[in-house]
Amino acid sequence: QVQLVESGGGLVQAGDSLRLSCTASGSIFSINAMGWFRRASGEERAFVSAISWRGGRTYYKDSLRGRFTISRDNAKNTVYLQMNSLKAEDTAVYYCAAGRDIDSSGNYYFSAHYDYWGQGTQVTVSS
Repeated sequence: QVQLVESGGGLVQAGDSLRLSCTASGSIFSINAMGWFRRASGEERAFVSAISWRGGRTYYKDSLRGRFTISRDNAKNTVYLQMNSLKAEDTAVYYCAAGRDIDSSGNYYFSAHYDYWGQGTQVTVSS
């Protein structure tokens, strides 16, 4: 089992930045990918970004590329999501996820391929 704990959410103004963190514990050796998803009020959970745990290859929702940056610190078992130039439409609960066997680039984008989830952290951007 893998436990994921997110932190870093909060209330910010449009144009501000936030950095989310997600620390994994437990059977870390079993993970080969970690990602971020978000769910806005009244909407389904949507892919934000992902990173392969060993190679560090990154994936982004096209509309967020350039504003959001995912990174990892393997020594700390932590993945980060740096969010810049935040907009009101970025308001959502952000979830960290980890996958054991994401073996194709296309699979990083789909929540069904992730095995573990954090509890979520609220990000609210006021306009």
